[in-house]
Amino acid sequence: MLYFFACVALLIAGYFVYGKLVDNIFGPDPNRPTPAVTLNDGVDYVEMSPKKIFLVQLLNIAGLGPIFGPILGALYGPSALIWIVIGCIFGGAVHDYFSGMLSMRHEGRSIPDVVGKELGFGFKQFMRLFSIVLLLLVGVVFVLGPAKLLGSMTGLAVPAWVAIIFGYYFLATILPIDKIIGRIYPLFGAVLIFMAVGLTAALIYKGYNFYPELTLANLHPKELPLWPLMFITIACGAISGFHATQSPLMARCVTNEKLGRPLFYGSMIGEGIIALIWATLGMAFYSGSTGLNAALGQGGPAYVVNEISTTLLGPVGGLLAIIGVVILPISSGDTAFRSARLIIADFINLPQKVATKRLLLAVPLFVVGFLISRGDFGVIWRYFGWANQTLATIVLWAAAAYLAKEAKLHWIASLPATFMTAVATTYIFVDKIGFGLSLQVSTIIGIAAALLSLGAFLAKFRKGALALEAEAESA
Repeated sequence: MLYFFACVALLIAGYFVYGKLVDNIFGPDPNRPTPAVTLNDGVDYVEMSPKKIFLVQLLNIAGLGPIFGPILGALYGPSALIWIVIGCIFGGAVHDYFSGMLSMRHEGRSIPDVVGKELGFGFKQFMRLFSIVLLLLVGVVFVLGPAKLLGSMTGLAVPAWVAIIFGYYFLATILPIDKIIGRIYPLFGAVLIFMAVGLTAALIYKGYNFYPELTLANLHPKELPLWPLMFITIACGAISGFHATQSPLMARCVTNEKLGRPLFYGSMIGEGIIALIWATLGMAFYSGSTGLNAALGQGGPAYVVNEISTTLLGPVGGLLAIIGVVILPISSGDTAFRSARLIIADFINLPQKVATKRLLLAVPLFVVGFLISRGDFGVIWRYFGWANQTLATIVLWAAAAYLAKEAKLHWIASLPATFMTAVATTYIFVDKIGFGLSLQVSTIIGIAAALLSLGAFLAKFRKGALALEAEAESA
């Protein structure tokens, strides 16, 4: 139990100490007008209160990832919590902060335009396609996941729930952000708080041993390698590229740059705590990795969520907790499609104030999303995992480039970017969805790619710094 609360305390301390450092290095300007004020259109650019933005941002980023991912990651044992804490403080929260603040500095533009501004036209075009594909995968994953949970709870066929959820997504995608998302998301906060606090309290009250095997050794029953799989499996809660597509949504609603740390860095810390809770629940409730693996074999993470919630909190409390778990993915899936609409709108320079123009983009997106939903969930999830961490890597490099150009301490972004380059590259070379090479060869390739990326980054910006110095001296 002490191990768990120590991890929670480290996350909270990370917000106040490292989060403050990151904020100071970036240098928010409280007097600089934000896009919510200068570009207010009543649809996507809308002024919202900080409390609402925090809850909306938390719900946007906290989909199935900080629940399903940590449950699967718990198979590796307590080492999963170390990755959540370190990844969240030094990777995920930094990533989320810069994706929000840089969007704010660039008129609330979507993440491909932000990356393009810092890394060049080629990355901008690549990111446009890559982001839309990722968002469609996210939207589909966050349809199928809650649909299966609701199907098991109600007896109504899963395809029927898929249709209902897609219908809601469509409305949330085309209506002004303050009509549905801005109004109902803050109300969901109470349910999420109940889920997190209630399940943790019940675990303590009923005397469960939090970590039956308190070791940092790899405990995976199938002997899957911890590197790089755990760093892909536990994305949301540690670091997730999907968040970079969500932060610009709220960057268009923030009224003061000084709010960036609590709204972007802080919401990621909140998601990290959710991830800690679910990883701990998976280990404690089933008395270790072997029992958890057996439960996953009966129905996957959705079965685990259902059994844990119902057993610990009873029928009523369990139902409320499961509703919270359903809300989490749905509240990310709708904004995934909304983000995809905005990325395409930015690309073709199509204003979105008029409803017919929003429909022009939304309808084709949902047709494609429906077709993807007909595929195998397991395969979709694996591709989502790699694409998600690859996007996070690119965004961190963009943040590092911005800091280097501004002659600020880029290491807060370039170091986690280097690490994530190794993770994403190793994974695509070792996994069967990629090249299927041996772990040793894939790791060598991953480390080489990371070092080459860092070397190229340092060389580029060293050259730029020397050119600026020479120009200043000649002037």
